Amino acid sequence: MTSDPRQVQVQHQEAVSDGYLKVTRYQLRHEQYAGGWTDTLSREVMERGEVAAVLPFDPARQEVLLIEQFRVGAWSAQWPRPWLLECVAGIVEPGESPEEMVRREAREEAGCDITVLEPVARYFSTPGACSEKVDLFCGRVDTSGLGGIHGLAEEGEDIRASVWPLGDALELLDTGRICNSMTLIALQWLARYHADLAQKWLQGD
Repeated sequence: MTSDPRQVQVQHQEAVSDGYLKVTRYQLRHEQYAGGWTDTLSREVMERGEVAAVLPFDPARQEVLLIEQFRVGAWSAQWPRPWLLECVAGIVEPGESPEEMVRREAREEAGCDITVLEPVARYFSTPGACSEKVDLFCGRVDTSGLGGIHGLAEEGEDIRASVWPLGDALELLDTGRICNSMTLIALQWLARYHADLAQKWLQGD
């Protein structure tokens, strides 16, 4: 018979890095399933906070919008092409809701206006080493005329937005071209629910 561990005791914590990436080292212990406590564990956490992402979807044209940009983590991992196809995403600023953030980022990164948001999932992207919590949405857009190069120059962004027929975008799941969790989850969700979602949104017109 096992117990349900709930308690964590932090014995010490210190800031390891306070730059663009904030890293904290914790000395802690936690309750165990078999009872009792672990020995003191040393764990480093990248303190990322709350982020949000949206997959723009046009229910009438049955198209999605994806962005593509250079990702230094993929480059460092020697990924063959570190320019990744992704959802629109960003960090939720203080005082900003996830919904407000994805609407702002959609304009900045893809030049599109989100009119309706549908929640897809809330999850931790890398809970073994990072505090990043993701709010993921599907957002209604009109894809006619969208595309091109976007991003904020002052943030060093060089982002290409492109419109994909839904069937072509879903085929990317089978080719390995989609290699980040936000976009994998969003496209898999849309593959299951696109017909119901389109009906729901279009009936509201």
